[in-house]
Amino acid sequence: MSTYALDAVFAPRSVAVVGASPRERSLGRLVLQQVREGGFSGPVGLVNPFHREIEGVAAAPSIDALGFQPDLVVIATPPGEVAAVVAAAAACGTRAAIVLTRGMGAGPGSHNAALEAVARPLGLRIVGPNCLGVVAPHAGLFASFAAHRPLAGDLALLSQSGAVAAGVLEWAHPRGIGFSAVASLGDAIDVDFADLLDYFAVDRHTRAILLYLEEVRDARKFVTAARAAARGKPVVVVRPGRHVPAPMHAQTHTARLATPDAAYEAAFRRAGLLRVHALDELFAAVETLSHLGDVPGKRLAVLTNGAGAGMLALDRLIDLGGQPAALSPATVQQLDRAYPLGWSRNNPVDMLGDADGTRYAAGMDALLSDPGNDAVLVMHAPTVLSDPGEAADAVVRTLAARPRGLVRKPTLAVWMGGDPESMAKLGEAGIPSYASEAEAVRGFMYLVRHREAQQALMETPPSLPEDFVVDRGAADAVVAAALHAGEEWLAPGAVATLLEAYGIPFARALPAEDAAAAARIAAPMLAAGGKVAVKVLSPDIAHKSDVDGVRLNLASEDAVREAAGEVMRRAAARRPEARIAGVLVQPMALRPKAREVLAGIADDAVFGPVVVFGRGGTAVEVIDDKTLALPPLDLRLAHEMIGRTRVSRILKAYRDVPAADERALALVLVKLAQLAADIPAVREVDINPLLVDADGVLALDARVAVSVSRQLHKGRGHPRFAVFPYPKELERTMTLADGREALVRPVRPEDDAMFRHFFDKVSAEDLRLRFFRAVRDFSHDFIARLVQLDYARSMALVAVDAGSGEMLGAVRLLADANYDRGEYGIMVRSDLKGAGLGWRLMEEMVEVARWMGLKVIEGQVLRENSTMLRMCRQLGFRVVPDPDDATVMLVTLPVPHGDRVHPT
Repeated sequence: MSTYALDAVFAPRSVAVVGASPRERSLGRLVLQQVREGGFSGPVGLVNPFHREIEGVAAAPSIDALGFQPDLVVIATPPGEVAAVVAAAAACGTRAAIVLTRGMGAGPGSHNAALEAVARPLGLRIVGPNCLGVVAPHAGLFASFAAHRPLAGDLALLSQSGAVAAGVLEWAHPRGIGFSAVASLGDAIDVDFADLLDYFAVDRHTRAILLYLEEVRDARKFVTAARAAARGKPVVVVRPGRHVPAPMHAQTHTARLATPDAAYEAAFRRAGLLRVHALDELFAAVETLSHLGDVPGKRLAVLTNGAGAGMLALDRLIDLGGQPAALSPATVQQLDRAYPLGWSRNNPVDMLGDADGTRYAAGMDALLSDPGNDAVLVMHAPTVLSDPGEAADAVVRTLAARPRGLVRKPTLAVWMGGDPESMAKLGEAGIPSYASEAEAVRGFMYLVRHREAQQALMETPPSLPEDFVVDRGAADAVVAAALHAGEEWLAPGAVATLLEAYGIPFARALPAEDAAAAARIAAPMLAAGGKVAVKVLSPDIAHKSDVDGVRLNLASEDAVREAAGEVMRRAAARRPEARIAGVLVQPMALRPKAREVLAGIADDAVFGPVVVFGRGGTAVEVIDDKTLALPPLDLRLAHEMIGRTRVSRILKAYRDVPAADERALALVLVKLAQLAADIPAVREVDINPLLVDADGVLALDARVAVSVSRQLHKGRGHPRFAVFPYPKELERTMTLADGREALVRPVRPEDDAMFRHFFDKVSAEDLRLRFFRAVRDFSHDFIARLVQLDYARSMALVAVDAGSGEMLGAVRLLADANYDRGEYGIMVRSDLKGAGLGWRLMEEMVEVARWMGLKVIEGQVLRENSTMLRMCRQLGFRVVPDPDDATVMLVTLPVPHGDRVHPT
């Protein structure tokens, strides 16, 4: 349902409390008192058939007897009564309910199941059950049993835990930090994190969103909503369970490295969320985000009256990936005139222990004016020679005196000893203050990481090479054969065929049923001057080294024969239950300066297929140097994956070892992601070791697990991808009125340059008609928002000339958060008007809307755009004036369902 009726939760017109009693500690009574004292201006009613009044409020025997229609009901009845209360509320026109009741149970036959069965068909939204309630300070709503009513502010706090939400409120209250809303989700049988992210992404009172999240139930819905929210606002998330291991049934290194939290981390990163690992870090993030806006870079200057504290701050900054700012010569000269001999003349700027307000003012003025830093951390260490209040006053005055028109540089503060009066002055001036230098630096880095996440969401990936061709027929055939035979793991030859079909070089190994056959197979390999390896062959042994089942660098047939017999005997002795099919004979790869890495696909219970990369070899799980990413991937995302691991350092050149071909390695990760998208029946891929050196990559060993339950269904895209993959099924060709052929396909992130060239061929007047304003500067961010799509909620088709590759036009469709309505936009090149392209793209847009499951297409068209309005009428759109803007017409079209209306 997404944002449907959530205004009734956070801005209700009227409220009723159901379940209060006269008992001193009755939950309903406490909440009724909170609602009445919270400043809510609308009608507040009470429903209780057993009492005439509670807390001075007259009680109605039922909801329909209140005398008004409650927009929101707050329920604190026993579990068995909740579903009936919700049914009665819906019958009276109530749109939402907050269910505080605990002990509702789970699964079929539970009270939660009964509640869901009643509420969902009636369209009544449920927050909870088993929740702390909802607080919306701007609406005066305090429908919660939290201890303190928060101040109105611009932070939205969304928590799966009522205790965590209450703790954050207790921390924020004495610090004067306010909230746009606080919501505790509890059991979340209806309203979930994705719904709330969609709501607060566009809420005008909310500048940043804070999440305490334990689990996600609908991965695609969550990731889509989180990406949309993070594009516009900082979203900070804290999640417990970082050290929960991978499932016990995981059989490959890849699967064991893909722990549940690693998958969550990958999802948060892909969505652009800022993750913190503890409540104190969340508090530091709140302190920073509640006071500061964007930071342009990661260079921090430190101003202090104690060198040691300043040096510790810079040490922590470097630990977290920040950069100590260098003082410009002009800044050094300016401070030389203001400070006595002995000041540090470097960053940190140590003013000496007797620094007074004058020195603080001089230092702040110099650092705020220095273009060599992006933010300033000002610190005060208590001494008998330096007054904390005087220092705070100087800092506040200096910031206030900055010339108008200058962008205010982010400033953070640490007053050691926590002088309350000084911290209050700083807070009132919008300067966040922290208990230690570590917290302050961490707060600064939250701003940096948010900026980097925003940039990553807007970056254009490098194009894939033209020779990235997949042999889907061969890949599908080997997987289908294994499924037909009831096999869970592909045979070694099938593994090689599958990887080679996706262009992943693989050192093929030949099977031998016994030692004599192994020697015969090895003979031509040895005659060519090489050496061979012998590995035990068993469908029941996941890791050959566990049974001492590998022999390397064998140089003669006798050595091969002896080694083959030995590894088979050892495997049988150590794993008597395992089926020993013989051995594999493989030529030794002579790549002495190659590095061993691991790459593969694992299947996460929540987020579906994930791509895994890390250090390879036999000790991968002990070293635990890995990173995960949600597919699909492009080369930029793949390079980022590699860069997040420690093994990436030895991929660079060192001593006499040339740099490894990281692009070839990144391409392997992209190919694995594509394999996961193309063949859902592939459950796991484990390539270990994957050799990488200056000459490229070579897989020496791999295992592939398949499952018939993961074959592609008939819905949109991969059934379990959290990030919607590129919808290749929407690609088609069309012939225009002038006879030229055009490829119509979904927009891809690498289309940045193509869009720029396209806009060069669109007149200023056509741009104004499309964007409702004159457009002169096509910035990177502007173009990125056009080409960076999630394909689930936003879709754009581009028409490309089949001969020249030039863009001819595009049509765009953006679904609302409820997936009911889609807003469209269309543009064709100005020199192609009359060629019928606009009409054809509008037809394709209707088909895309049907493919997306939308009910209505809508748009805004300038009244003067007669060509577009005429086309809309001919296509069946309803065209009416916009009641709020006389220059605009509103156009709407019900989406037809059934057979394709406009075949191409």
